[in-house]
Amino acid sequence: MDTSFDIESFFNKFSCDCKKAQRKTFSKNQVITTYIQKRNQLCILLSGHADLVRYDLNGNRTIVEHFSKNALFGEVFYQVTTNNELLVEARSSCTVLFYIYDQLKEPCTKNCEFHSTLSEHLPELILNKITDLNTRIELLTQRSTRDKLLMYFSLISTRKLSKTFELPFSLTDLADYLNVDRSAMMRELKLLKEDGLVEKIGNRIILLYE
Repeated sequence: MDTSFDIESFFNKFSCDCKKAQRKTFSKNQVITTYIQKRNQLCILLSGHADLVRYDLNGNRTIVEHFSKNALFGEVFYQVTTNNELLVEARSSCTVLFYIYDQLKEPCTKNCEFHSTLSEHLPELILNKITDLNTRIELLTQRSTRDKLLMYFSLISTRKLSKTFELPFSLTDLADYLNVDRSAMMRELKLLKEDGLVEKIGNRIILLYE
């Protein structure tokens, strides 16, 4: 997520001003939070990577969203469908800011700069959140596994400003994220390589097309 607001520096500077915000660190694969209806928790990923995952009644796992630095998540974005099977897992070491969205409407008694600055920049963060969700919708509505892969690779390439990049997922997680069968995705990756469109070396992807 791109934003002109440096959340980590802001938090380090003003975190002592507001007791309503909490900062926590998490290790890889640790559960950061579960979504509980009506809590209206707003979280900001200060560093690291994390996934929003859902488990169905059969234990099947789906990656709903992938989060990187400055990403917003929490029940405030899932007020209707939240349940304890929807949770956020750390994909690397993470630092997360926890806040209750409703508290933005209640200024601190001492009008702390942390509170007022966060309120000021929240629209920018939410706009970036909406942009990311719209991109995700466009990705998932691609008709074929090949189209999903090529669009995803193009998105990562554009963000990295390079035709060579590391996948942020394992191949199993990538299949979950794209909502495709892993075996079908592996076949399609092989075909993309045979067609001279991509090169794959370990977790590195090289785009060979313009």
